[in-house]
Amino acid sequence: MRRPSIALAAAVALAVPSLAQNAGAQQPVQGGTLKAALGTTLAQLDPALSTIGDEYVYVHLVFNGLTRIDRDMTVKPDLAESWTASDDLKTWTFRLRDDVTFQSGRKLDAEDVVATMTRILDPKTGSRGRSSLEMVSNVATVDPRTVRFTLNIPYAGFPDIFGDRQLRIVPRDRIGELSTAPIGTGPFIMRSWSPGDRLELVKNPNYFERGLPRLDGVQLRIIPEAAARLAALDSGAIDILWGLPYESVDKYKNSATVRIDSVPTATWDGVVLNNIIKPFDDVRVRQALAATIDKDALVEIVLFGQGAPTHSPIPPSHPYYDSKLGYPAPDIARARRLLAEAGYPNGLDLTLQVPEEREQRVRLGVAVRDMAKAAGFRISIERVPLASYTANVSGKQPMYVDGYFARPTIDTSIYPFFHSNGSWNGQLWHYRNARVDELLDLARHTNDEARRTDIFREYQAIMDQTVPGIIAYAALHVNGVRKTVQNFHSTPMQWLELKDVWMSN
Repeated sequence: MRRPSIALAAAVALAVPSLAQNAGAQQPVQGGTLKAALGTTLAQLDPALSTIGDEYVYVHLVFNGLTRIDRDMTVKPDLAESWTASDDLKTWTFRLRDDVTFQSGRKLDAEDVVATMTRILDPKTGSRGRSSLEMVSNVATVDPRTVRFTLNIPYAGFPDIFGDRQLRIVPRDRIGELSTAPIGTGPFIMRSWSPGDRLELVKNPNYFERGLPRLDGVQLRIIPEAAARLAALDSGAIDILWGLPYESVDKYKNSATVRIDSVPTATWDGVVLNNIIKPFDDVRVRQALAATIDKDALVEIVLFGQGAPTHSPIPPSHPYYDSKLGYPAPDIARARRLLAEAGYPNGLDLTLQVPEEREQRVRLGVAVRDMAKAAGFRISIERVPLASYTANVSGKQPMYVDGYFARPTIDTSIYPFFHSNGSWNGQLWHYRNARVDELLDLARHTNDEARRTDIFREYQAIMDQTVPGIIAYAALHVNGVRKTVQNFHSTPMQWLELKDVWMSN
């Protein structure tokens, strides 16, 4: 078994029932259609272009990657049955399974992998997956079952990244149809899509994992209103509510029909501070804001206790997390002193943008506003439609609330976001720190886990001191599940794993 990529294994193990607990469960049966509710309509069916969690749920059911990420965050073979690396970790060779066909009936081959990756690497495609492949200089076929990647740097965790959402393999002869008639290799086939209403998936009878999936199909129903989703779960109109609102968790603690299934993740929300726009180009202003924040309180106010504070995208459940840093109590006197040193003895007026359709992030913005007020930060909240957030807010405004799903590895969680040349850094905080660059480059070359732990703990200490922004917490992923659903477990990557699920009567 490979090492955990995000290494949430210890925490995840708490959420995975033991064999003894499952001993009385019903035996697997075949058939039935599971109905799951999502809150946002899918804007994109092309996996390379997917950007939101609701789309990732669909992508995971219809497509596969070269590797897959298990619930314990270990990386396992998927479409690739094995892989090898050169001694310098700059050449990686993947051997494909010989028993995989696309849902169109054609056999998967190496040319499909090359076409998929070449397309993602092309900036014109606009795939977020490109940031995970920045180290790839060439991808080529060796033979019909073998693909070789040439990297421009040594990269120890290269296989891990292929379990991510956008890097799913698609047929080279159907790329032009992915947005309307998507074809993958996954356990379910898309039968129909009614935007704003539902996505109908049916069982893939030729799926390469023997005996799977057990279900005849899956309905992904789009129900925008949280109250309507909860009512559908209560009535049995749906079987799983993906992303149960945190404020509703207590409601189901003693339910006879619904159970709560949750798992720790590295998904985070935070306040993005643009480090090249006044006043946040002055580290003292950023430090002053950080000195007003009570992160334990944020977890309670924003997540209703369903998460944990963190200093960076490394969650508390990860072995690299540095628990020694701690979370000092807010120090308003220090915050005022830092603001005065930065030239703001009387405080300053700021606008904080929040995405109006994301109430969790709105709560975060309001809580930060209220905590910072005593130090002289006079913050006005501006609600901005999510559809215009990327165009008008991200990377442009001095201060706004945003958040990101867990990535498959620590490197992909951090390097693009905090390295000076990182693709996400250029859209968020515009952070520059030579020592952080040195550490993140070094971590990519290092296989030794003890050394990697030291590297990432030093990184966290620098984050704590230089405050690129306020990363508030690592959130739990919570699903509401009818008790008729058998063998379902939430995953730290926050998709729905349904291929081995069945329904009881």
